[in-house]
This record gives sequence, C-alpha cells and structure tokens, in this order.
Amino acid sequence: MTFKKQTRFSWIGMLLAAVLLLASCGGNSTGGSKGGEGASVSVKPMSWSKMPEMTIDLNKSYSARFKTAEGEFTIKLFAAEAPLTVNNFVFLANNGFYDGLTFHSIIESYMIQSGDPNANGTGNPGYSIPDELDTGLQYEEGIVAMANANKPNSGGSQFFICTGPEASNLNREPKYTIFGKVQSGMDVVQAIAESPTRNNVPLKPIVIESVVIEES
Repeated sequence: MTFKKQTRFSWIGMLLAAVLLLASCGGNSTGGSKGGEGASVSVKPMSWSKMPEMTIDLNKSYSARFKTAEGEFTIKLFAAEAPLTVNNFVFLANNGFYDGLTFHSIIESYMIQSGDPNANGTGNPGYSIPDELDTGLQYEEGIVAMANANKPNSGGSQFFICTGPEASNLNREPKYTIFGKVQSGMDVVQAIAESPTRNNVPLKPIVIESVVIEES
C-alpha cells in the first residue's frame, strides 16, 4: 500500500469516526423522539439518577432479541467481557427503555445507531456508565458497542451496530465499549443500514418495537 493510499484511508477513518461522535449521546434531556423527515414517534420518557445495581448473573448467558419495523435480529451479549455495560443494557431493555425508539443515525459502510429517546444524538437515561475497553475484542461487522459523548465514561443508553468495513478503523484507537455481536438476523441489520438517508438521518423512522432479554 502506497503512502498516499495509507493517508487517504486514515483520513476517511478519522472523518467517519468524527461523524459517529457527532451522532452519539451528548446531552442531558430526555423526551419524545423523532426520526426521519415529516414523521415522529412518541416514546415514554424515562430517566434515572444513577446507573443500575448489578443484577445479571455472570454464570449465565444473555442475548437481546430485537423486533423492528424491518424484521427481527438477535444480539449475543458479552457479559463476561463487559459486565457493567451488559447489566446496564439489560436493565434498560427490561424497563422498556428502547421500545419505540428509532435508529436515528445510519452510515451504511460503518454503523447504525439507536438508543436515544431524543433521536438526535443528545439523549441519555439520566446517568452515565464507566467504559470497559480492555475486552480484547475487535470492531468488525456485527459488533455492538456503546456510543458516548466523546469523552471517557460518558456512555448511557445509545449504542451502535457495525455494518461495514469502515468500522474496523475504530480499532486504531478504541473508545467505545464492545458488549455484543449480532448472532442472527444480520440481513435485517444490513437492510436497516441500506435505508435511504439525508445527512446520515433516515428519511423515515426505523422503529425498535421491542427488545426482549433472554438468559440461559
């Protein structure tokens, strides 16, 4: 690979990472959500003053089954590698936090992002959680990671699913806790990633109807 090609690849990676950061959670307000042009989705605002107590059993396996307007997919949660993050996700899902939210940011070759009750990158559950970055895991297609506010330990409820080769650029400087991977239904995830967008925002709402946590 020539120096020019390396420079261009690095520049593209940094640009895409910057876009993700701009789309990630950075505000403090919660409320009704809106996704896409000319359409809105109402959700029940939920907020807590602190992160949840640890309730998951690290001797068990956990997965999250998503039902969306585009179909269903299942994420295997990495409780052993990222216990605090998985515990937080399980808590929010079991409380119906994600029901009715949308995938508010999409970059087909990079990721799809959700978990924001404001649907604009500013929402959170009222608290933040610590990063868990020493998992030994790599960003690749199907990986699920927490979004953040471009500073350490600022994740809350927003997450993204890697959908293309540009996600591997994040391996150069990992900043987002990896806590799962799509186990089945990756075709549905890719269909969401292929949705028409304007400025990385879907033209129509892509709604998460429910997230059901399964343990074994």
